[in-house]
Amino acid sequence: MKNKDKGVVLITGASSGMGMATAELLLKEGYIVYGAARRLEKMKGLESKGARILAMDVTDEQSMVDGVNQIIKEEGRIDVLFNNAGYGSYGAVEDVPLEEAKRQFDVNLFGLSRMTQLVLPHMRKQKSGKIINNSSMGGRIFTPMGAWYHASKHALEGYSDCLRLEVAPFGIDVVVIQPGSIESEWTGIMLENLRKTSGTSAYKDMTRAFMKMTKNMTGAASSPKVIAETVKKAIEAKKPKTRYAAGKYAKPYMFLRKVVPDRMFDRIFHSMMRKQKG
Repeated sequence: MKNKDKGVVLITGASSGMGMATAELLLKEGYIVYGAARRLEKMKGLESKGARILAMDVTDEQSMVDGVNQIIKEEGRIDVLFNNAGYGSYGAVEDVPLEEAKRQFDVNLFGLSRMTQLVLPHMRKQKSGKIINNSSMGGRIFTPMGAWYHASKHALEGYSDCLRLEVAPFGIDVVVIQPGSIESEWTGIMLENLRKTSGTSAYKDMTRAFMKMTKNMTGAASSPKVIAETVKKAIEAKKPKTRYAAGKYAKPYMFLRKVVPDRMFDRIFHSMMRKQKG
């Protein structure tokens, strides 16, 4: 995209963390930014900086339809969709109700997919666009207590690969962002849900060790601005990479997963957990 025409960007989950940081950066760079989230009041700061804000829940069909229609009515195009909305449902597989597991997929995969479906006809018409899906290093590795979160992110990785093949002939790029440990409210919410789900079950010792380990890792987390810069790079690249890993631990953890066998990776993780119990 040329500087004189930076383009129109829709960001879901823009009320905090990586979504908000990306919106703020792109606004400074001259993009027309639509920030979407359930919590409008959390986006007032973005609005004061020039963002258009939309009340949107990626599990609410009508709110997504209304949001896309509003952007097309006001701008006539959507150049970039940053599918950022998501959350982490953690707890032992035995403890997590299937209703909650389905909600994890509804937000992290199916809501994202419906958002993509609504935007694609407009991108095909204009013969250009970028779909940027926020995955996680968790889309390549695995941990205890996070089966449904990791499953949703592993699914998103495969989904994005298939989508990339389908839309390439229409001039549309599909990019996956793989954040590592990032400063945000995400971790606090995840840990509290984990404590409620498995903190007193048969998995309570593992839960405590995992929570302690996560808190220690979060102390060295990267700023969400790292992801914002990565998204900007993907948007402005003429030929973007299919994947961008960024943030604390992302590259080393995914490299480790790639080069060591499953059982060895298991042993490494169990060893890390035992150290937390000591």
